[in-house]
Amino acid sequence: MITLTRTDSSNPDFIALVKLLDAYLAQKDGRDHDYYNQFNTIDKLKNVVVCSENGIPMACGAIKEFDADSMEVKRMFTNPEARGKGLASKVLTELEAWTEELGYKSCVLETGKRQVEAVALYKKKGYSIIPNYGQYIQIENSLCFQKDLK
Repeated sequence: MITLTRTDSSNPDFIALVKLLDAYLAQKDGRDHDYYNQFNTIDKLKNVVVCSENGIPMACGAIKEFDADSMEVKRMFTNPEARGKGLASKVLTELEAWTEELGYKSCVLETGKRQVEAVALYKKKGYSIIPNYGQYIQIENSLCFQKDLK
């Protein structure tokens, strides 16, 4: 059974999944990891989704305000043993619904070019590549996306 739980960044299941995410990204990003890591603190995230399968936390994601119209998707991760089951898609759909409920019109996000599975997920879910924003403007490994909701 799959369950989605709306919570915040103090949730212990979210914290545990983010530790796995950080270890995964450190391996994928190599020397670039320290740069990205500074933008990925979780201490103030108010909108977090944890996806559990049979009571075991397997995937997560979060949103935070980007601007007056947009939420930024952060900290998307699926435990490698649970990949291929559509859990990330479920988390992302829930984050988008939450974004709309909060009155925002779109979601933006950044992912690394080396995260091939993530890039494929975002394209499949209707996200379009946009010019890199903010701290990612001149970062060659970064891809930024946006999806208008509604």
